[in-house]
Amino acid sequence: MSERKVTASDEQLDGVIRRVLSVYRSWGRNTTVAQMRADWDALFGGQPLEAAVQAVTIGGLKAEWIAAAKANPQRVVLYFHGGGFQVGSVHSHRELMAGISEAAGCRVLGLDYRLAPEHRHPAALDDACAAYDWLIAQGTQPADIVFAGDSAGGSLVLAALIKLRDAGRALPVGAVLMSAWTDMTASGESYVSRAQSDPIHQRPMILAMARNALGAEGDPRHPWVSPLFAELHGLPPLLIQVGDRETVRSDSVDFAAKAKAAGVDVRLEVWDRMIHVFQQFPDDLPEARDARRAIGAFVRSLFLTPSFTRKS
Repeated sequence: MSERKVTASDEQLDGVIRRVLSVYRSWGRNTTVAQMRADWDALFGGQPLEAAVQAVTIGGLKAEWIAAAKANPQRVVLYFHGGGFQVGSVHSHRELMAGISEAAGCRVLGLDYRLAPEHRHPAALDDACAAYDWLIAQGTQPADIVFAGDSAGGSLVLAALIKLRDAGRALPVGAVLMSAWTDMTASGESYVSRAQSDPIHQRPMILAMARNALGAEGDPRHPWVSPLFAELHGLPPLLIQVGDRETVRSDSVDFAAKAKAAGVDVRLEVWDRMIHVFQQFPDDLPEARDARRAIGAFVRSLFLTPSFTRKS
């Protein structure tokens, strides 16, 4: 990708990493899931927003409309937050959704899908597809919808697309993935090659999160669980962003290669020095601001081009 004039200093990047690790390292065997969720919301939530927020309910689940100034109300990014299917919420990701709304010039709908361990797979996937159905029932056309998500939410984006495609449904016009978790078996080479450079996620943690999300009977290679193992024909255009130092780098790189081989229009961006979902730190990292602008440009381009038609 093109060279950037402004990049984060080591001090800026290290400061972000310390903030994230301060939460991770506070957790132990006796930390409750409720406490983890509260800590995660405290880490990422609470930032001032330059966007309107409207609470809605979708099938009994909390959701929020996020709309920056001048957002086109007819066009929607349906957003699925990350957090390993165990933590995360519309609260923790509200600022990121507001940033996407501003960059893309459209509304963002964030969903509080059900989380593990109370609700294991396929609860989150069912909720994601139900949110899409709700949008369609509200009169929004698939050509006016883009899916987006980070980490586990990126996995949910792809699983929903694959499930909808397999059902013969009209698909949204495109999707955006940030540090997507596409392989619950954690088999990619970056789990080894990036083990020393990734300050946050290591393979044992990834596998533990997968077990928690799936339960004892879950199949980590099921295409609705690990989209890397799915047939990928007929998916809409994808923008995939990932940090170069992430252990989940292969989840994006390998998925992009397989999708391209299946004829999918894929734009892959591997961001030098960046960590997991770096887009959540726009006040600290110039790369986060640049990545958001790239997301906005991609989404705008989708809405300006002829509607995506799923190929059989």
